[in-house]
Amino acid sequence: MIHPTAIISNNATIGDDCEIGPYCVIESDVTLGDRCKLHSHVVIHGKSQIGEENEFFPFAAIGTKSQDLKYAGEPTYLEIGHRNVFRENVTIHRGTVAEIPTRIGDHNLFLAYSHVAHDCQVGNHNILSNNGTLGGHVELGDYAIVSGLAGVHQFCRIGDHAIVGGISKIVQDVPPFTIVDGNPAAVRGINQIGLQRRDFPPDAIRSLKKIYKKLFLKKDVNLTEAIALLPEDLCQQECVQKLLTFIEQSDRGIIR
Repeated sequence: MIHPTAIISNNATIGDDCEIGPYCVIESDVTLGDRCKLHSHVVIHGKSQIGEENEFFPFAAIGTKSQDLKYAGEPTYLEIGHRNVFRENVTIHRGTVAEIPTRIGDHNLFLAYSHVAHDCQVGNHNILSNNGTLGGHVELGDYAIVSGLAGVHQFCRIGDHAIVGGISKIVQDVPPFTIVDGNPAAVRGINQIGLQRRDFPPDAIRSLKKIYKKLFLKKDVNLTEAIALLPEDLCQQECVQKLLTFIEQSDRGIIR
């Protein structure tokens, strides 16, 4: 189902059962998977590899070139998985170099005016609310929420099951399982409701609450000292190990 006003390059590959609405433009070197739906006025630039059952609302601009001033016009890429939703005026940019495409996983929801910049790596089941913005090279895990008007600085990481509050300024890494909020942002607690909805065991949630008190509420020691003081049995919990590994791998430091 392709509207007669749509413009599709002869070098684009369109999957089966796609719906392409009025005034959409699909450029060369775009691959669109089966059962994708473009409502109207959607522009998809190449080189973009897009999976199945993705839905694009009016005026989404997908796969446009990097805004990084280092970009010299070489071929770069965007990879999108399956069953994502891109609402009105969403912008997604390709990578800056050919070796690192911008990547988006599966089952993500990008609300109106949200933005994913060059070289971002986005996992699965995430939500970017209206005007949520990821700067270049941001890593977003799984089941995370970036609330409305929040801005994430380039090269930051947001861990699994984390929530970034509305209008927050993120300049360091957001630990998994936490709620961060404010300008500058601070950790406000554990994402208990979200973890319960995803069937985390009560023991795991209790352990994360203990970790929150020991790592994020203690003001008399730095983060390295606080981790060294953690009880060994608490550190054996899988979710706690994941949190500590995330902290250990941080380059920009952790929001505390």
